[in-house]
Amino acid sequence: MQCPEALRVQAYFDGELDAVSAADVERHAEGCAECRALLGDLERMRTALRSELTDLRASPALRTRITAALNEESSARTAQRSTTARRTWRTPPFWVGAMSGIGASAVAAALVLLFFTPLLSKPLIDDLVGAHMRSLMPAHLIDVESTDKHTVKPWFAGHADVSPLVADFAAQGYRLIGGRADYLDHQRSAVVVYQHGGHVINVFSWAANGRSVPKSATRDGYHLLFWRVADLDYCAVSDTGWDELQGLVQLLTNLGSRDHPE
Repeated sequence: MQCPEALRVQAYFDGELDAVSAADVERHAEGCAECRALLGDLERMRTALRSELTDLRASPALRTRITAALNEESSARTAQRSTTARRTWRTPPFWVGAMSGIGASAVAAALVLLFFTPLLSKPLIDDLVGAHMRSLMPAHLIDVESTDKHTVKPWFAGHADVSPLVADFAAQGYRLIGGRADYLDHQRSAVVVYQHGGHVINVFSWAANGRSVPKSATRDGYHLLFWRVADLDYCAVSDTGWDELQGLVQLLTNLGSRDHPE
């Protein structure tokens, strides 16, 4: 019979659990051989999928369809330009050559990134919005409650994988109310929590993984502002206005510049 925790183990592997639940699953897996094996199988499957997908090549039929579509689009654009109306194609279009050899590989890789990447990893923005919404549930917002940065920052040493910027900006309208740990990008991220008027602002931080910092976004009514300081990525999430959110981000950015001068 399958272990009752199998579904939670899969959710843990996909990064869908909060920090407390993730830690609970990790403790369970230490004593459950079946769940440890499941985690191993999932990791091997993900590795195999990524390995196989990088080697995909466009089939001849797919090459033909793409080439035809590109040629048709090029012809239509050419016909619309009066200055080039009399031009005729004397050589095969560029795409015919590009679709062979290296060109085919490049197109295949682009198609893989376009169609398969969303299936392999949960979008970071969705993870952040989900974590923010969970935090607004009763008893989920704060693990360490304090307006003192000297209390909040040391707390992360034993509960998160990173040491974030922490400061109280009450004088500027952003009151530090505490912090918590969350599970993000397969690591224990740190979340510093601020109160701005009637709005909660969660400031997530996690170790940079080499990818570029995402652009600012709005999802389900929540604004997300991203930035990077040294080797940490940050994201402030709230339903407050863009200007108000940017005000806190600017304060933290200035603090980071002082703490980590170039």
